Amino acid sequence: MSNIASPLKPRSILIATDFSEASEKALRHSLALARLCESRLCVAHIVSSLGITLAGPNAIAACEEAAERDAAALQASLVQAGALTGIPHKAVVRRGELWPELQQIIREESANLLVLGTHGRQGIGKLFVGSIAEQIFRQANCPVLTFGPHSHDLPWFETSYAHPTFLFATDFGSASLGGLQTATAAANQFAAKLAFVSVVSAVPSHAGASSQNWQENARTKAFGRLSQIADRAELELRPELYAEIESQRPVSEKILEIAEKLGARLIIVGLHHTAYAGLISHLDLGTAYDVVCHAGCPVLTVQCSSVDDLRTQASGTTASSRSDSDVTAIQGFGTSR
Repeated sequence: MSNIASPLKPRSILIATDFSEASEKALRHSLALARLCESRLCVAHIVSSLGITLAGPNAIAACEEAAERDAAALQASLVQAGALTGIPHKAVVRRGELWPELQQIIREESANLLVLGTHGRQGIGKLFVGSIAEQIFRQANCPVLTFGPHSHDLPWFETSYAHPTFLFATDFGSASLGGLQTATAAANQFAAKLAFVSVVSAVPSHAGASSQNWQENARTKAFGRLSQIADRAELELRPELYAEIESQRPVSEKILEIAEKLGARLIIVGLHHTAYAGLISHLDLGTAYDVVCHAGCPVLTVQCSSVDDLRTQASGTTASSRSDSDVTAIQGFGTSR
């Protein structure tokens, strides 16, 4: 059995809410996970100072009072329904910029998991928008679990399947592979089958190359690297491997298509700052954001900022000679319980 700690066994869960329907779905999942893992739960609402500061202190005070009433009403309803029974919990209302305030609460609560709900790219609402999404995805020092408008109502671990499928998307970049340990641990925790997917660029990497030959070679190479990664992962169930050609559609659509085909209950993505110069360079924030907004299941994003964090390297390489293209598996990122 793998000894890797899973980020989905958190000691402390922080859920950000704007009291919308999207947030309610994320809250239901958070409550189920907190109960399963005996976690503490903190429900936070940030009264954004953007747009109301110019209205004056009276408007700001009124917004804060309304938010505190909403938070108290939500907590009371959950207590009355018995949803919080046995779960250590608290509600926090702050005023300021969304991400800096959430970041501070993560530190104060020692949160191991941040949970968000989003309305999707169309009508995205107050909670989760472009630049804020980038800050959260890139800077959160804990995994971020996001529920889009199309995600399942039931928690991913409440399924009729004996072994649900989790999907791990990678472009073989160092930080993209930073999500591998997280994916492995989560799959083992829930007795899930892990499916690996990489989307190969349809554009030849050098002039004069045959498009058909390039695609076939790139697919073969990608499949081989996925095999290497899967072989090194400490998985308790045999994984599935998918190397796809990008074609004319966005990479996110390919990932979502495979997730739907497999009935994936969770998608896991490792994010990075710089594009990988090897097979593909597409698993960036935009791709992850599209996946989050349109997935039929929750998406777990893991931020890994530096290749120096990697502890596992490709066969035949040394620490001094290693580059992003050499990395085939990683260790060292997870949340200890």
